[in-house]
Amino acid sequence: MNIYIGNLAYAVTSDDLQEAFGAFGEISRATVITDRETGRSKGFGFVEMPNDDEARKAIEEMNDQPLSGRNIRVNEAKPREDRPRRPRF
Repeated sequence: MNIYIGNLAYAVTSDDLQEAFGAFGEISRATVITDRETGRSKGFGFVEMPNDDEARKAIEEMNDQPLSGRNIRVNEAKPREDRPRRPRF
């Protein structure tokens, strides 16, 4: 299951997500989304967990809990919509 994590503090790293969500089970991948040009966090990320029951427990337990000083928003990620690429100038 792919889990969306929002309202992340900009200092949170992918390793921090791995550690926080690893308490609930196996993590396939943990990623903080960053701006392509600046490399700065965009304030959200994703965690993939192969076991859906563990993922649901993580969502339930972690939603609205503090991580690095901010209460995070955690829910099941929606499938990515296909959309045209924006032109880069």
